[in-house]
Amino acid sequence: MNARLVRLRADRAASLAAGLCSVCSSHPDVLAAAVRLAGARGEAVLVEATANQVNQYGGYTGLTPASFAEAILDLCAAHRVDPSLVVLGGDHLGPYPWRDRDAPGAMREAETLVRCFVRAGVQKIHLDASMPLGGDPLPALPPHVAAGRAAALCAAAEDEWRKLGRERHCAAPAYVIGTEVPVPGGGADGDAPHAPVPTRGEDFHETVALHRRLFSQSGLDAAWERVIAVVVQPGVEFDRGAVYPYRRENAAALSLALSEHPGLCFECHSTDYQPTSALHLLVEDGFAILKVGPELTFCLREALFGLASIEEELLGGAAPPRASVRTSGLKAAVLDAMRGDPRHWKGYYPEDESLPFSLTYSYSDRMRYYWNYPPVAAAVARLHANLGRTGVPPQLVSQYLPHLPCMPDLDATDRAPRDLLRACVSASLQRFMSACAPVAGRSSSSHGGAPA
Repeated sequence: MNARLVRLRADRAASLAAGLCSVCSSHPDVLAAAVRLAGARGEAVLVEATANQVNQYGGYTGLTPASFAEAILDLCAAHRVDPSLVVLGGDHLGPYPWRDRDAPGAMREAETLVRCFVRAGVQKIHLDASMPLGGDPLPALPPHVAAGRAAALCAAAEDEWRKLGRERHCAAPAYVIGTEVPVPGGGADGDAPHAPVPTRGEDFHETVALHRRLFSQSGLDAAWERVIAVVVQPGVEFDRGAVYPYRRENAAALSLALSEHPGLCFECHSTDYQPTSALHLLVEDGFAILKVGPELTFCLREALFGLASIEEELLGGAAPPRASVRTSGLKAAVLDAMRGDPRHWKGYYPEDESLPFSLTYSYSDRMRYYWNYPPVAAAVARLHANLGRTGVPPQLVSQYLPHLPCMPDLDATDRAPRDLLRACVSASLQRFMSACAPVAGRSSSSHGGAPA
């Protein structure tokens, strides 16, 4: 098993509050920021792809598991970061992309999917077969069926790993089970006025017991020893206009239940936008794997729009106009793309007077699906080119990128537009990595009694 994942388990078993930040994003600048930050801090980061983003057919990113892994290794090489600091993961690996097919056909595709991830060297596999498939009863799949399918996916992954062992040295994969989270890409936004209810401790126990029994019946006892985490709901979530922060007292029973499973920790999805203090409490309470994605592209969008405002200042505002230089028109380009192809946000945002605000500023950040559209990518490229020619004055960095300090003593090359973008993402990502870092004297309350 990957050394960083072994250490995570050892830290939790020793009641040390330590975790692992999981970045689930396909944007190249977000991924570059994550790799660079891991190198700068000397701390591991988990970089994950979902079955929708990356699969044997390319997913919506156009990447297969092998090309996804290669792209991350290339980033490590480009930024001179030790690749052992970047743990590769597969999130929601299962039949979701083929859920409209009958169960046997969808599961065949899902088994091929996990085999491809294992063959690519991905070290952490989240097994998720929780969704109904063609012919299944609606609206929810019985737990024993979902767990049985997860065991079938694990069997395929183990078989592929054994084959790899005859070809090259390859660490055994670690597994995550459970799925009390929205579907890949995020669930549809509603107007629910209440935070989600935390998973009950007894339900967590039942999930573990059911999976363990079905794994054993499938001859997967050795693989069960490498199940490191269970996905649960600690009561955190966000939608297009609200963030529901962690309330330690509400999850006390769930956190206490973890003490009966010393080899496990919790994986917590949708931790985007949580207060920094809440991130630390989550890790202390056993929620050791913190997943973040939309917050990072939300920050990226803030930075891109800030750079676009700087561009307007330099080329069409306070500075003398330059007739030969056309501004990028970035904001209009991305909103035109969203309105022209609404499939990535339709059903997530109400189509009323609030729609323009939601398209641009929603916490759900459905805009993240449009940055690779050719007209949008061209506008971003023009923005970079324009600011590359003009330079970015520190006063305007302070004005339009307020997450970054005003640094007049820096050389202009330190204010390259792409570096500023990545710095803004890193400022957000720092919160998660700091919360996950082991701290002497900070112990996990989930192994020592109910949280205070």
